[in-house]
Amino acid sequence: MLRLAGDELYRRGAAQRLGDRGAQQLRVARLARSSAPRELDLPGCALIVCALAALTLAVERGDAWGWGSARTLGCFAAAVTAGALFLVRERRARHPLVDLRLFRNVPYVLVTAMGSLSNMGYGVTVFLATLYLQGVRGLSPLLAGTVFLAPALLVALSGPLGARLGRHMRPTAVMALAGAVAGTGMYALAGVGAWWLYVPVFAWCGLGLGLGWTFSGVATQQVVAPARAGEASGVLLTFLVTLGAIALAGTAAAISAMTPQRPPEEAYDVILRLGGLVVLATAVVVMAVRHRLVRLGRIPPLSMRAGDDTAREPGRRSP
Repeated sequence: MLRLAGDELYRRGAAQRLGDRGAQQLRVARLARSSAPRELDLPGCALIVCALAALTLAVERGDAWGWGSARTLGCFAAAVTAGALFLVRERRARHPLVDLRLFRNVPYVLVTAMGSLSNMGYGVTVFLATLYLQGVRGLSPLLAGTVFLAPALLVALSGPLGARLGRHMRPTAVMALAGAVAGTGMYALAGVGAWWLYVPVFAWCGLGLGLGWTFSGVATQQVVAPARAGEASGVLLTFLVTLGAIALAGTAAAISAMTPQRPPEEAYDVILRLGGLVVLATAVVVMAVRHRLVRLGRIPPLSMRAGDDTAREPGRRSP
């Protein structure tokens, strides 16, 4: 009884401190907790784990087994089959692991895609830079770690920078800006050799990639309804971790496949340029799709006050 009374006093106090908007968010959170399913979709969980495990294994071992070998093709086939069955299961499950209607929210898809690519690019760039600095430049681990201080500092600053940009720009626009910075940084990093240029370009690359994957968590909360914020964050985190691991496995396999025919530094440059072009092209696509959605009246234009860029999900009225 005392605990219930204390909870009620806490809710009232919190509502008074946060105002009307805070009270509304508290009510939404309480409703989400009360309506949350108590069952875990174990078949769906098993299917997605099998799909991701098979895909990662195929990418990581494809070069050793041979990309046309039965084991590699079998892993790819298993990944596709398990993924398709997962989608079927989620459409029919009473309490799905992931509500697929979330992906009808186009701004959320754009933010998730750009954030995932930024995280993949960050992992690949750090991996390649480590190999380059120690294997090609001949630096000791200590000196190589000193070089990493420049991008690490800008990655740390990307969080506060994203918060400031989010006050004046829409989430999708911030993500596109991060992609443009990251893409140009990755591409330029492959073509520089002088120390006085390599370190600042490496830092520039870290700024864009860091802003992309750090701000994606904030951006998802701004483009989905409050009741779906937890689900959106969970899906984003799954994409970040899984695709990041697959990107590293694919990079290692690509280096192994290219190094017999060319020097290692050339393989590193090819991967960096390709990754930079992919990230940069995705940033352009994000802004193009956003412009299209603005013309269709589905999201507010850039000129409006920031903070209201909540996607109009199916069945939801715009604010």
